Amino acid sequence: MRAYLLVALISALVTFALTWVTLKISHRYKLYPQIRARDVHTKPTPRLGGVAMFGGFVVALAAAGALGWFKSVFAEPVQIIAIVVAAFMITLIGFLDDLYDLDWTLKLAGQFAVAGILAWQGVQIISLPIAGLTIGSFGTSLVVTVFLTVLVMNAVNFIDGLDGLVSGVVLIGTVVFFAYSYLLAQETSPSNYFNLASLLSAIVIGMCVGFLPLNWRPAKIFMGDSGAMLLGLLMATSALTVTGQIDPHMAGKEDLLPAFIPLILPLAILVLPLLDFTLAVLRRLRAGKSPFAADRQHIHHRLQDLGHSHVGSVFVFYIWTALISLSCLMFFFLPLQGIALFVILGTIAASTFTLWPIVQKRRGAKNEQSH
Repeated sequence: MRAYLLVALISALVTFALTWVTLKISHRYKLYPQIRARDVHTKPTPRLGGVAMFGGFVVALAAAGALGWFKSVFAEPVQIIAIVVAAFMITLIGFLDDLYDLDWTLKLAGQFAVAGILAWQGVQIISLPIAGLTIGSFGTSLVVTVFLTVLVMNAVNFIDGLDGLVSGVVLIGTVVFFAYSYLLAQETSPSNYFNLASLLSAIVIGMCVGFLPLNWRPAKIFMGDSGAMLLGLLMATSALTVTGQIDPHMAGKEDLLPAFIPLILPLAILVLPLLDFTLAVLRRLRAGKSPFAADRQHIHHRLQDLGHSHVGSVFVFYIWTALISLSCLMFFFLPLQGIALFVILGTIAASTFTLWPIVQKRRGAKNEQSH
């Protein structure tokens, strides 16, 4: 655990330092876009934080490679190289989009290319248990892997509209995923807890911790598409690399759920982003627009229209992310009855917080009528 904490600390410190440098350079050379109608900030703000996050990722990964603890993780350098290349490419695509607003078809093609590189080099779903069967052919695995990777990248990118939203949501979800991957390593490989999924998760945690102080409201810098897509890529990659730690052929019925969790957990963490992504695509297609055309009808915008403050809207996402991800993790510790109780109580609390502005409005209306 100390090794992972050290890597996370390196990632956080480097990301924070590079974010500060990026902020200064962006202001000096005016590397920021003009305010758009859908933006919630009121003054031009740099959007190149993803470049700093990529720097934190590379330095932390290199530091891990220099540590003897992670020798087994770097035993197959092909996957590591593929991840670094894919991370660089998605950061570059996001960087260009943040500066020049690329056409959505070009950006989507780049996302598929990046996901394809990862899958082609073996960073893909190794096994997928379904009702006791295994879908494990290279072609099927490659297609599913590419689809999930692109889906997660876009889901994360779509909610990047409020200060501290993406970095906080990814931080919460990745902390839970790190706990899951670490506990899974203890069960499946008691003599060696070091694995690529946990390492990537620790680095992502550090990236978010290092970036969040300068991204919290009022944000001094945004991560932009480069940062959001990079985080989505690394989240998806962490999930994909952990799918091989449980052999579905050896798993009984009681082990089937843990075999699914590597795929369920990232998607569960991103329930709200995925819902937002789906609604946005349907809404835009119905209006005859590009599915990636920007608007101001995302869930976080609607929460503000509902009456939540900027920070309150962010905390709605935080609370639901924590509830959903922790519910998945509970399968390691609690029986189904205990999990069900946790979900019910958590849902009541999260729903109350989400809908509280409506309650306040109705109370205010009743008080006005009574007077």
